[in-house]
Amino acid sequence: MAVVHPLHQNDTAAMLHAAFDRQRQAYRAAPVPTIAQRKHDLNQLKALLNDNRDAIVDAICQDYGNRARNESLFADVISVTDSINDCIKKVKKWARPQKRHVDMALFPGGRNRVIPQPLGCVGVIVPWNFPVFLSFGPLAAAFAAGNRAMVKMSENSIALSRLLIELAPKYFEADKLCFFEETGDVGIEFSKIPFDLLFFTGSGATGRKVMAAAAANLTPVVLELGGKAPAVIDPKFPLETAVQRILFVKQFNAGQICTNVDYVFVHESQTDDFVSAAQAWAAKHIPDINSNDYTSVIDERSYQRLMTTLDDARSKGARIVNLCQQEPDPQTRKIPLHLVMNTTPDMIIRQRETFGPLLMVLNYSSPDEVINYVQDHDRPLAFYPFSKDRNLVDRYINDTMSGGVTVNDALYHVAQHDMPFGGVGPSGMGHYHGHEGFITFSKMRPVFYQAPFSAMKLLQPPYGRFANFVFNFLVKFKK
Repeated sequence: MAVVHPLHQNDTAAMLHAAFDRQRQAYRAAPVPTIAQRKHDLNQLKALLNDNRDAIVDAICQDYGNRARNESLFADVISVTDSINDCIKKVKKWARPQKRHVDMALFPGGRNRVIPQPLGCVGVIVPWNFPVFLSFGPLAAAFAAGNRAMVKMSENSIALSRLLIELAPKYFEADKLCFFEETGDVGIEFSKIPFDLLFFTGSGATGRKVMAAAAANLTPVVLELGGKAPAVIDPKFPLETAVQRILFVKQFNAGQICTNVDYVFVHESQTDDFVSAAQAWAAKHIPDINSNDYTSVIDERSYQRLMTTLDDARSKGARIVNLCQQEPDPQTRKIPLHLVMNTTPDMIIRQRETFGPLLMVLNYSSPDEVINYVQDHDRPLAFYPFSKDRNLVDRYINDTMSGGVTVNDALYHVAQHDMPFGGVGPSGMGHYHGHEGFITFSKMRPVFYQAPFSAMKLLQPPYGRFANFVFNFLVKFKK
């Protein structure tokens, strides 16, 4: 499909609806693809990624200004390939009709089945931070479920968008999959299409707009948002291990991950030791932010937002610890890893998701303080307790609520293909990955098969003595 150039709103809407109509017609002609066809589509998706791996990684790097190659390989290639392989392996099992219980007292001889069927034509709106993982991941679930898909890429993924628009027709017909570049009004019009499901990953503010636009068509929406995800370190847990694991995740992709550690609770007795351990880790693993191994902030607006967040905290009395001993570079948009301590509620960093290499440190004296703080704020997309005390870990899990949890590390629950991923409340709704992703993109259709003889025939009006006897018996029997 050719690159989409800026168009008037009406032209954009017409172009998107034409693509949707083409997919809808193809769906109606073949509404339930065979398992062989679904595996073929999944293999084509994997081939699109792996045949063009270097070009895709280079395009992502171009969009970022600099994106560490190994980060792209790990998050946007290896993880996605594993997810697709998991779908190929399990799709036959997932797609089988499920037997369900029948109340034989009322429906003797009847059968119940739940039949997974494709929803039809789905839309996927993709952010810039992991543009392949967050497009191909939902596509794997959508194709396993037998759907067709339209994908709207981010305005910050122009090089990758244009590459995928060029490559996709070599692997898929447009009535199966097509990509669209964001040109100013595509996103607005995309959300208005009457998809059978709309899948969005991005900010809460944009998610609200997408949901409002989809509501006009009663289009069901899956929202994968973000929020301020906390970590807490039990003072009995090895501090250096916790620091290493948290800072590795915090510097990964320059902190631009929706499930990243936004802030960490450090016991008040360990504050100085935490800072020392963080400085030692950064000196060893991030000796130079100008290295190609350290990723840039995505754009000027994000760079300025992060610098404003730092300046605001500094001006209001926060303690700022630059872990890399280098100054931020506005030309490369690289910001060293910082700790922000002694914060107050009026600071920006307390109020908004950081989404960058700034780690807020909060002190605590008891688990109650941690639990109350987390519960008093929006439910986050992730929570990260570090402790060898199983009872304490269970308490943190049971007494707080978040989209997902990784214990004694951070982020990695997202990479588990056999577990659902998704937010809760302000951090999102709906799930994907693994079987839950297949279910999300399917209509789990209940079907009751009546027996040749229906007992209900004996219970039709006018109700006589026999019907009264049966109904009275069932009332007592069902108590």
